[in-house]
Amino acid sequence: MSNEPAITPAPAPAPSHESRIHGCLLGGALGDSLGYAVEFDEISTIRVKFGPEGLQDFSALDGGSHFSDDTQLTLYTVDGLLEALEWANSGVGADTNACLWLAYLRWLGTQGVPVPEAAPFQPPRWIDSHEVLRHRRAPGNACLSGLATGEMGTFYRPVNPDSKGCGTVMRSAPFGLVPYIEAGAVYKISADAASLTHGHPAARQSAGVFSLVIHALTAGRGLREAAQFALGELDAGHLRKGEVPDPDLVARLEAALRLGGAGERLGPEELVRELGEGWVAEEALAVALYAVLATAPDPAAGHRAAAAGHPEAHFRAAIALAVNHSGDSDSTASIAGNILGTFYGEDCLPAQWLAALEAPEVIRGMASRLAAVTGA
Repeated sequence: MSNEPAITPAPAPAPSHESRIHGCLLGGALGDSLGYAVEFDEISTIRVKFGPEGLQDFSALDGGSHFSDDTQLTLYTVDGLLEALEWANSGVGADTNACLWLAYLRWLGTQGVPVPEAAPFQPPRWIDSHEVLRHRRAPGNACLSGLATGEMGTFYRPVNPDSKGCGTVMRSAPFGLVPYIEAGAVYKISADAASLTHGHPAARQSAGVFSLVIHALTAGRGLREAAQFALGELDAGHLRKGEVPDPDLVARLEAALRLGGAGERLGPEELVRELGEGWVAEEALAVALYAVLATAPDPAAGHRAAAAGHPEAHFRAAIALAVNHSGDSDSTASIAGNILGTFYGEDCLPAQWLAALEAPEVIRGMASRLAAVTGA
């Protein structure tokens, strides 16, 4: 027997900021696209179509799949942030939420809904030139109706005050990709942008927490650590005066963290029973976080050293878990894809899946623009 000490493999190098941005946006689009194929199917129907394990791969889809409004709105979030950052980099202050509102209004026009006459006019930008973003892909009612009012919703003057659909959280990853700003500012920008279409506290807070998960991952935190940090920030003084952490959101995320580290994966029926179907904001975020943590090579740790050598396998397993349930499969898988794409960078994205992805040049184009404007 050799007396030589065991050699510990060197941890995988952290991905570049540009790789995290591309990974986040492409990973979200991949999860969205696979999930969109079964978004409105019960798990029993999914099993009949794809076998007892459900939908696992794009190869099972004849002709591939489209991405949905989740990816469309995520890219328009990027564009709103880009405009605000472009103004800032030129030395001119801009209202970030107004830039996002105008970007979302341009998205509204792509969905066959007239932009209200009272809304300010904005000239088209690069993103608006792509026909793929003009297709209507089951957009959420609250996103459409909130923007169609022509009113710029705020925390104090909400549109859709009772809505907490997942249309806020599924579009909010980009807020966490902007470096060099404090966690409180990330939360505020994200939560205020959620108020443009949804007024319920759970919708605002879920969006803010998700953006903080992405923010923490870009700073080098592990998966579990990032989720715990983001949840803890709800008590860190970032909420508006008179606002308290939404109890349903806290309960769902605590359950996702607990179950994600338990070492045993929930079946699709158990997942829905414990965490929900994902149609509302806090459930979509909880299901995605659970899928990411439960499939990690070391669920208890969730850091890069433990996951070294497993990024693509982890991505595939997490997306499959987030897709195969009776619920909002595209949103839960999109959020999971955003998280792992940020954590690993592009290394986790399966080449065969990228080859099946709709309009990757549009997604990469927006990622490159965001990387360029935030890289200095």
